[in-house]
Amino acid sequence: MSVLTRPRPLRVLVVEDCPDTRDSLGMLLTCWGHQVDLAADGVTALATAALNPPDVVLLDIGLPGMSGWEVAQHLRAAFTGRPVVLVALTGYGQEHDRQHARDVGCDLHLLKPVEPRVLEEFLEQARKCRTELVPPDVFRLLTDVDSAAI
Repeated sequence: MSVLTRPRPLRVLVVEDCPDTRDSLGMLLTCWGHQVDLAADGVTALATAALNPPDVVLLDIGLPGMSGWEVAQHLRAAFTGRPVVLVALTGYGQEHDRQHARDVGCDLHLLKPVEPRVLEEFLEQARKCRTELVPPDVFRLLTDVDSAAI
């Protein structure tokens, strides 16, 4: 694929308090060609998103101070006019956790550790959705990925 036909990379914000997980995920996403911002807590995530609006947010829920649930609510409110995909990437995997993720505005709930193949496939679909699909198709696609990841 030539540089002229390569799709624009996604801007991905990784919000994760564990430094090893955050850095590893950031390196992986960068290797896949995405623009990556990293945040270790909710306050930093919100400030980073305000400066560099993300296409996708990979959001840990068990964060120090402000929870991932609260971060999701703030991001959803801040980006009402701009599509952003919020992904709860968490160790909280009960059905009530999945429901809570939907309630606070997350589009997808993935359980840690997520297989790189699943994450890569999701991000490629999110990239395509940005230009090729209408919003209802995005949510159908996300539901399909979420079901496949369980």
